[in-house]
Amino acid sequence: MIKFIFQSIFLLFTTYSVSFAQLTNDTIIKLDSISISADTIHKAVTEDLVSIIGVGDIMLGTNFPDPKYLPPHEGENLMKPLYPILNDATISFGNLEGAFSDTLSVTKRCQDTANCYAFRSPDYLFKHIANAGFDILSMANNHSGDLGVPGRLNTIKQIENADLSHVGLLEYPSIVIEKDGVKFGFCAFSPIVGTCDLNDLVEAERIVKSLNERCDITVVSFHGGAEGSKYEHLTRETEMFLGENRGNVYEFARKMIDAGADVIFGHGPHVLRAVDLYKDRFIIYSLGNFCTYSRMKISGINGLAPILKVFTNKKGEFKKARVISCKQIKGLGTRLDEQEKAILKIKELTLNDIPEAKLNISETGFITPLVKD
Repeated sequence: MIKFIFQSIFLLFTTYSVSFAQLTNDTIIKLDSISISADTIHKAVTEDLVSIIGVGDIMLGTNFPDPKYLPPHEGENLMKPLYPILNDATISFGNLEGAFSDTLSVTKRCQDTANCYAFRSPDYLFKHIANAGFDILSMANNHSGDLGVPGRLNTIKQIENADLSHVGLLEYPSIVIEKDGVKFGFCAFSPIVGTCDLNDLVEAERIVKSLNERCDITVVSFHGGAEGSKYEHLTRETEMFLGENRGNVYEFARKMIDAGADVIFGHGPHVLRAVDLYKDRFIIYSLGNFCTYSRMKISGINGLAPILKVFTNKKGEFKKARVISCKQIKGLGTRLDEQEKAILKIKELTLNDIPEAKLNISETGFITPLVKD
């Protein structure tokens, strides 16, 4: 339809030399017996879209339990080839999986440090997150507290010294960021102590409603669901993992949209999950890992690391999205994936787990709403 309108506009100008200044919203243009109102043309030409980039887990290396888990060249090239893409959005979001410190003690109880997954990233690595173009990071996950309260405070220090924003701890439940004249509201949830509780739906709804009253577009992040390649499928039920209630993320996403959310970015399972559309609002149930240099499995589906770019209007209504397929390469970092495996996986999971989703996913990674009857 939009293509037809632009073709019609071109024909209109070349044939009749009518200017937009001469058109009113009541003007009707007849072309080949098809009537198009001037109001429709103006909307098609002038509707402004904003773009929101979301990625999954970021953990650039850890010196616990051994410095051998740190990247070479001080991590300089882990994401560098992707900087132009990450910077090409109105606002960019990622999940910061871990805590930053050179020397703080790990507070996580570990009987065997070789098999204890606690992440302590040296401070010098944070500059790569800032340089990549991220605007806001979630700390609502199960590793932000690996170094206790001192680790969380030092991580906040790194974020704020880089002029970035953060959200998701109990002390920082939400934030509004204005970019290009648009007020974006962010909040983040997980089932972990010290973070905004994914399973307290009443409080989560209150946070989202309050945030929605203060901004134009409300973005909700959640770190939930069971972990690992066995859990790529959405169950629509409460998920338990290692004795923890990791939430019913299907129910959570819908309740947050009912409360006023416009875009929902999920992560936590370390693998991709399906996308969905509810009340013209976009959901992805897991973005997987994005850049996790060590101590995390990155082979097979665990290594798929897409960049998701969501386009909405200034009311938050979903218009389109693009999946930019990337993958993690052991010992190197995150790179574009010419085989486009992330696109194929998201399409497969969506068709399998949410066949009723009113979305079309192209082979080139574009996600669009199905045309309404």
